[in-house]
Amino acid sequence: MSLQRILNVALDNDEDVVQVRQRARQLSALLGFSQQDQVRIGTAVSEVARSACHQGSGGRAIFAFDDADRREHLEVTIVAGAGVREAALQLLPPEAGQLAGPEAALVTAHRLMDECEAEAPAGGGAIGRVTMRKYLPRGVAANRASLAQISARLADTPISNPVQELQLQNQELVATLSELRERQEDLLSLTRELEDTNRGIVALYAEIEDKAERLRKADEMKSRFLSNTSHELRTPLSSIRALAQLLLNRMDGDLTIEQERQVQFIASAASDLSELVNDLLDLAKIEAGKVEVHPAPVVVDNLFRALKGMLRPLVDEARVELVFEPDDIAEPFDSDEGMISQVLRNFISNALKFTESGSVRVSATLDHVADTIRFDVVDTGIGISADNQQLIFEEFSQIEHPLQRRSKGTGLGLPLCRKLAELLGGRVLVASTEGVGSTFSLELPRRHPFQDGADGMNE
Repeated sequence: MSLQRILNVALDNDEDVVQVRQRARQLSALLGFSQQDQVRIGTAVSEVARSACHQGSGGRAIFAFDDADRREHLEVTIVAGAGVREAALQLLPPEAGQLAGPEAALVTAHRLMDECEAEAPAGGGAIGRVTMRKYLPRGVAANRASLAQISARLADTPISNPVQELQLQNQELVATLSELRERQEDLLSLTRELEDTNRGIVALYAEIEDKAERLRKADEMKSRFLSNTSHELRTPLSSIRALAQLLLNRMDGDLTIEQERQVQFIASAASDLSELVNDLLDLAKIEAGKVEVHPAPVVVDNLFRALKGMLRPLVDEARVELVFEPDDIAEPFDSDEGMISQVLRNFISNALKFTESGSVRVSATLDHVADTIRFDVVDTGIGISADNQQLIFEEFSQIEHPLQRRSKGTGLGLPLCRKLAELLGGRVLVASTEGVGSTFSLELPRRHPFQDGADGMNE
């Protein structure tokens, strides 16, 4: 259907401006626009028409309907006249409540209509041709037949006098003010609700901060307790282990078979307790920020040789083979060898403990792109289910398994390994399949991140 004209109104005097406003309201009502949109269209069209009319005589207001290349819309074109107006008419003020001046009229049109295009006049003046568009509401459609009926109804609809139009504008203004007052009351109510909510949030934040402070103090007390307790337990445990070893070495005379067995129980229990105390002390020192990192050149081959010697007593060669795979990493990397050794010892001892048969393989891989080095400990043991792979890194947590019950542990080794890896600027990874085996990995940067600054946290 494209563009179809509906109405053409002359703009020669102020009465014509009133007529244009009325026709704009009547036509928008017939096209299905809401009451609010009718007021918007009437206001925008009358403001531009008033400025065009006061600019000169011979102007036109053209109402049309368009559905080409876009959503169906009402299109109103105001063409300013070029004739000379009488002085008295040029000085006529705008109606009460209306903006004055062509610039203000165009601003109003831009705000109230969906589209507004203005063309400057060739012979001077503020307004030449202004085209305004307002899209039809969703669900409203028009065709040639309906537009013909609208044109006929407009022709039969009388034009009210300016006094009636002014009364109508006053009614619209009162309705608008009433609506604004309702919205203001709604906004005030919403503001009060938001203020109440904000007060609740502030109170909640204060409560959270208070609880966080209590937790921080409790954590400090826990770390201090663990540290003090560990220190206090170390001395008697060392004495028990030393005395048990003296008895086993027959320094005070021979032992019966039963006495030797009981002393061995004492030595084993003291050794387990000593391991627990050491882990507790290490965790307490890390949490208190009192662990010092000493970066230095680390040679992988030397590290593996030392680990092999330390862990040889734990290997039951009839069941499990411990293999340190050769590496081609000749260049040293910068890190703390003692911490790396502690993490890998824990990985390897756990692998030996939970592998009934097969092998435990230790390897190192260099990633030149990421500039990292990765140590892998791969076993053929019991494996870990996906649900438990995060549980094992929680303090004092252990997985239920017959081997676990047979091989008592503290449940602190892997949490300690993760914290040590973080101190070294790296991370601990695990990949495991239940019943097949596990791979524990330590991934580290080739250069310790704190080497150029402070060497960690001082005791």
